[in-house]
Amino acid sequence: MAAVERYRIALAGNPNVGKTTLFNAMTGMHQHVGNFPGVTVERRSGRATRDGVELEVVDLPGTYSLTAYSLDEVVAREYIVEERPDVVVQVVDATNLERNLYLTTQLMELGVRVVIALNMADLVDARGDFIDTVRMREFLEIPVVRTTAVEGAGVEELIATVIAEARLGPHHEHEIGYGEALEVSIADLERILARDPDIERRYRLRWAAVKLLEGDERVLEGLVGSPVEADVRSFLAGVDQVEVEAIMADKRYEAINAVLPHVCSRCVPRMTASDMIDRVLMNRYLGIPIFLALMWGAFELTFTLATPFSTAIDMGFAWMVDAVNANMEPAWLASLLGDGVIGGVGFVIVFVPNIFILFLLISFLEDSGYLARAAFIMDRLMYKLGLHGKSFIPMLMGFGCNVPAIMATRVIEDRRDRIISIIVTPFISCGARLPIYVLFAGAFFGRQAGAVIFSLYVLGIAAAVLSAKLLRRTVLRGRPSAFIMELPPYRLPTLRSSARHMWEHGSMYLRKAGSVILLGALVMWALASYPAGVEYGSSESYAGMVGRAIAPALAPLGLDWRIAVALLFGLVAKEIVVSSLGVLYGAGSGDGASLSDGLQADSGLHPLNAYGAMAFTLLYMPCIATVAVIRKETGSWKWTLFALAYGLALAWTVAFAIFQGGTLLGFGR
Repeated sequence: MAAVERYRIALAGNPNVGKTTLFNAMTGMHQHVGNFPGVTVERRSGRATRDGVELEVVDLPGTYSLTAYSLDEVVAREYIVEERPDVVVQVVDATNLERNLYLTTQLMELGVRVVIALNMADLVDARGDFIDTVRMREFLEIPVVRTTAVEGAGVEELIATVIAEARLGPHHEHEIGYGEALEVSIADLERILARDPDIERRYRLRWAAVKLLEGDERVLEGLVGSPVEADVRSFLAGVDQVEVEAIMADKRYEAINAVLPHVCSRCVPRMTASDMIDRVLMNRYLGIPIFLALMWGAFELTFTLATPFSTAIDMGFAWMVDAVNANMEPAWLASLLGDGVIGGVGFVIVFVPNIFILFLLISFLEDSGYLARAAFIMDRLMYKLGLHGKSFIPMLMGFGCNVPAIMATRVIEDRRDRIISIIVTPFISCGARLPIYVLFAGAFFGRQAGAVIFSLYVLGIAAAVLSAKLLRRTVLRGRPSAFIMELPPYRLPTLRSSARHMWEHGSMYLRKAGSVILLGALVMWALASYPAGVEYGSSESYAGMVGRAIAPALAPLGLDWRIAVALLFGLVAKEIVVSSLGVLYGAGSGDGASLSDGLQADSGLHPLNAYGAMAFTLLYMPCIATVAVIRKETGSWKWTLFALAYGLALAWTVAFAIFQGGTLLGFGR
């Protein structure tokens, strides 16, 4: 039996050139694709099989060069350099050849086998440009394949080209001439490095010499313990690395600009439709009001469209609870199924329409390219408040889930900027908090519910940027670094892509309902039912004992013990707050009451302290999964505990100010 051919393929390229879309097209997987940089924050692996050849395809984070600065660039560079895939597919934005080919020159120097996927070729055709892929291959000595990843065009040809290239084995280096003076320095440094065989096995010597002259700290760290380390450091001490890096960049662009006229016709910068739209949407005076109006519209539309469906589901589950309690024996089993399972998990399912509709609308904004503009729109304000402009990308991702949002801070180069962003990102309202807002806003704010929910998202952003200002002036002093980000072109979102994103978030919510939320609801039911003989959900139950123990801390906020214990369980997952309230308030009433009815009748809440409760939910400790990723990304328990303590203190302070301040001003019941 013939051995199966297996090759490792790396997808590399600048941010937002369509790597993940191409990855999905090649492997049939459905990784999240966003029309703004920073979506892929760690490498992802999938498999493709063609004609008996197995390909492991690795989607790497975006990088502009092989001199790594941010953590996501380190992930990409280290995989290519250290693990040496058989072929690197460089995904190139065909509408921005000059900038994208800068990475190509570095891959050529490294000596890896490269295939260029000339992506977004449809946009080149649409604007009347022509790229001669045959001549491009001749000049670069690299295979070039036109692709339009969003449509799957060119994918099969690309895979066939990759397999053919992988079968050719090792590849010779292409060299960029850096001028006589620098070439002498490169040759001298190569001779020093060649005295250590381990270095020669690990790196191509010319590439390593070039990187060392550019001041690449990662390559220099790789020499620690080498017998030539001292000589290398001594040699570099006499080099102006900033000047050398500038000269090398100029020489690379000279090589690129020598090729471009021969391969690209009419490829000149000109005013596009995206530019004209940006003149309005990114206007310094109109940009922020338009952004806020769009987000307000999204939340209003979410609540308006979802309310009929949520009301029907709510009434259905309330009826099911009453039917189970009235007709099932024994009583404890009826209570377990009715009050525990249906009352806990069922009242969480009520908010599925809101989850799906909101993420469909956010997906439209993301896929269109608008959310990338939002980062620029907010950058001026955020910089003044001490938050890096790139932090807004993780914050936008935080609308879905804080876990990948915190991981996305890897796109930020400066460590202090990263730490600040990690600490404040959990203040952004994730999808798990939305059911809590919908529940309280629907019960206590009527027609203003959509505006109230929108105000909480604004409050989260305000808490994040003002906290960043405080941290920047105290424990993490300094100014944020400059913000440079490439804006993607506007694109018409496809219903298929947006629906898939909606399903990704919504299905995650449903999976939680069948696992962690169900478990939380059953634990809450047991605490509310025992010790034996107590009234279900009373202050004498175990749940009541736990709630009464922590209730004094929340009493100044106008919240009773049942809300206190629900918030405590919310540390596991925020959705459990609703399921816990469903157990304690919404089920077992015997009169068809919904959870909203139970809150209105028996919680002691009114609009003022209900809004305070929502604000507390927004700002207090994140879920366990988020805590774990904060620890992982900061690498420090000190910063993790600081983030938890700061969030809890801020939540209490804000909720206290809302309730007590509002009461003093006469905004009570």
